[in-house]
Amino acid sequence: MPIDDLQSAAQKINGFLASLNKLGGMRLKYRITAGDGARDPEGLEAREIYVELGGPDAPMLTAHNGELLRALETVAAQMLGLDSREHDLISFDSGNFKALRAQELRMAAETAAEKVIRTGVPYAFPPMNSRERRLLHMSFKDIEGVETSSQGEGPGRFLAVFPEGKTNLPVAAPVRPRGFGGGGGGGGRDRRRR
Repeated sequence: MPIDDLQSAAQKINGFLASLNKLGGMRLKYRITAGDGARDPEGLEAREIYVELGGPDAPMLTAHNGELLRALETVAAQMLGLDSREHDLISFDSGNFKALRAQELRMAAETAAEKVIRTGVPYAFPPMNSRERRLLHMSFKDIEGVETSSQGEGPGRFLAVFPEGKTNLPVAAPVRPRGFGGGGGGGGRDRRRR
């Protein structure tokens, strides 16, 4: 479901970011694009509003695997009353972080697929947010010989890779490494063998 009034939504996000700078002491610069200009050229996100962030405090946004960047997206989506399935309509980025992360996930998908095809053993990625799981699912669509499914619940939801036609094989849920990101927020996504 598209955002009804893009201009009003963009103004709300502008007000939120201005308050973050003023009241939160942040030093961020930002550009908000709404409508056709906000569309993702790679088609990975269904975004209608795109927020590019920069400035002296921008490195904080991408630290710990972009947790603050995603948090800002979540707050903006909630501010606009979007359903969790509509969060892709808004995208925040800084320093091309998302494109680089998408490339990293594509390479991880290729590596995991090779391993699953070679060994016949399912592979489980660490828990990740729905956007990253979606990127992985899309990466696997072009790889023959494997199938994927999301498993688990809530913050423990993860993507599993199976040999084609063998999604009935058991796959162990991945264990998050301790001591990353202060609260187990996934700051150090390791790819352990399962």
